[in-house]
Amino acid sequence: MGKYDDIIDLPHPTSTKHPRMSLLDRAAQFSPFAALTGHESAIAETARLTDKKPELDEDRKEELNLRLQILRKHISDKPEVSITYFVADTAKEGGAFLQATGFLKRLDDIERTLILQNGTIIPMDDIYEIEGSAFDPLKSDL
Repeated sequence: MGKYDDIIDLPHPTSTKHPRMSLLDRAAQFSPFAALTGHESAIAETARLTDKKPELDEDRKEELNLRLQILRKHISDKPEVSITYFVADTAKEGGAFLQATGFLKRLDDIERTLILQNGTIIPMDDIYEIEGSAFDPLKSDL
């Protein structure tokens, strides 16, 4: 005779006070516990690469200033320009280079911004490169 032979064939006990748990709730008891909530997103943020803002040498600064002066002279023509500029990251050190292409609306010397007709506002201090047909005479001088 086995140790549990006297109870093996008895019906499963059912509580009169507590309702039977659904299979979904019962399964939830055994689901994995996320002890490190947000850990994966923190790792992803750390792994996200940013660029370092470059320090422009004097020649580069002079070239950009020359191009800004040319744009000032041709502002009434609303020249099309393609500008590469640096945008600082809000979450960590560094940032990214973005490129905006559009027709120049205005140069704001007080705010030190360049404004395109599509509403893009670019800080002059963050500009890395300016291209456009307004600078074609510069290429022929080379």
